Amino acid sequence: MISELNYHKALDQAKKSYHEGGIPIGAALILNNTVVSVGHNQRVQKSSPILHGEMDCFENAGRQSDYSKMTLYTTLSPCMMCSGTIIQFKIKKVVIGENINFEGNIDFLKEHGVHVELLNDKETINLMSKFIQENPKLWNEDISIQY
Repeated sequence: MISELNYHKALDQAKKSYHEGGIPIGAALILNNTVVSVGHNQRVQKSSPILHGEMDCFENAGRQSDYSKMTLYTTLSPCMMCSGTIIQFKIKKVVIGENINFEGNIDFLKEHGVHVELLNDKETINLMSKFIQENPKLWNEDISIQY
């Protein structure tokens, strides 16, 4: 139940991004069931090449001396940039909303000792699928596919 509540912090951020005209990916960084930070993809809103949902969440957390006891909740399987940051900051657990619309780098995370929990949440899948159908060019830009 607590895990579900924490995940919904990330999903709320994805919805916020979607309603702002951005890519609906959200994240929440949690320590002992306390929210350290939340964030959402802001590549569109801030014209940033690196503010994916996870990266925005890390940025919003500010400097932390130790991330290893934190859990990262994210709505979409992380890309390589975000996965690298997860490993660099020694995050030991990541809860992922879905990997149907984007496979991401779950195996890479596991190979580096990260415990991954995959929810494949229907609401999250539907939100991302809807966005991709509405904005295929923007989605392909986000995942670096050229037309």
